[in-house]
Amino acid sequence: MSEIAQFDPTRLRADFPILDSEVRGKPLTYLDSGATAQKPASVIEAVSRYYASENANIHRGLHYLSEQATDAYESARASVANFIGVPDPDEIIFARGATEGINLVAHGFIETVLKPGDEILISHMEHHANIVPWQIAAEKTGAELKVIPVTESGEIDLKAFDELLSEKTKLLSIVHVSNALGTINPVQGMIKKAQAAGVPVLLDGCQSVPHMQVNLAELDCDFFVFSGHKLFGPTGIGVLWGKREWLEKFPPYQSGGDMIEQVDFGGTTYKTIPAKFEAGTPHIAGVIGLAAAIDYVNQLDRQAALAHEAALLKAATEALSGVDNLRVIGTAPQKASILSFVIDGIHPHDIGTFLDADGVAVRAGHHCTQPLLKRFGLPATARASFAFYNNFEDVERLANAVKKLQRFFG
Repeated sequence: MSEIAQFDPTRLRADFPILDSEVRGKPLTYLDSGATAQKPASVIEAVSRYYASENANIHRGLHYLSEQATDAYESARASVANFIGVPDPDEIIFARGATEGINLVAHGFIETVLKPGDEILISHMEHHANIVPWQIAAEKTGAELKVIPVTESGEIDLKAFDELLSEKTKLLSIVHVSNALGTINPVQGMIKKAQAAGVPVLLDGCQSVPHMQVNLAELDCDFFVFSGHKLFGPTGIGVLWGKREWLEKFPPYQSGGDMIEQVDFGGTTYKTIPAKFEAGTPHIAGVIGLAAAIDYVNQLDRQAALAHEAALLKAATEALSGVDNLRVIGTAPQKASILSFVIDGIHPHDIGTFLDADGVAVRAGHHCTQPLLKRFGLPATARASFAFYNNFEDVERLANAVKKLQRFFG
């Protein structure tokens, strides 16, 4: 793909083969990028090329293909580090996804930090992947999980955060951008307050990395996770970044091949980071595909692309807000391109099914945030999530399908 000199949504759509599809005889209107983003041809081709002409295991072979695969894999680590503003590529750990990254950190805290009476601080808007590992950690160690409440507009209650942060707090683990509401949390100020109290911070960046420019040198959190498939890359690959002092302190999360220095029946020694946390044959093709996705994103005029996403969100919010009995869930002034809504008397699953008949793909459900939706008295919402490859025709099709649904249900 030639270099993208400036943002052009029409041109960009041509880079994504699936967007030219039809669904149930209608043009596909894909509004579910919050669940997984579509893949540009360059990513698909990079994965295919690896399997067709470069396939080999890494770090172990002295032959040409192994050297090529190893170079591609380790070059991808450097690409990820540069993309999120990290100077040391060895602090980048490849995992199956953000979920595994959070579990790795939780395992490290169980083994090295937490004890009875300690507290782990999260927010009410967390994805299940940033709740359940900490519940397990609390159960295993005798620590206690504390939850920062969320306001009616879908924002973190910062006054409550100040009150909950204490000398007992051993970790703050929060989402950067809510996958269910789109809220962009004021994480930089929260990180500063936490670290002033000696509390390390884990940031869930699954929704922030695709929708804003993230610079960890500026944020200065201690851990950061994201999933490749939300960043226009393959599924089954994700990233954990952690400060070296933490990663060196943690014991291995899994054990097996490639993470060992020396094995003997009398004892085993382990490699240093990042190998210590990458046991077994990794998802090599996924890592190569992730690097290709980053290359693609780096060619964009990101400021223009993100401004386009903001305009799509504004247009969709205005269009749906005029629909009778429709309520937008999550009205924070700072939002990424996620629009969750409910319609009185119509279950969100029915909304999703009805819209699908018109070729409009939205998410319907609890979005792995059951405690958050329970806070709003809801079992589920319908969620439209936009990316830079969406256009205003997609917004119009969404609005028309919702109005058609309302007429159908009376």
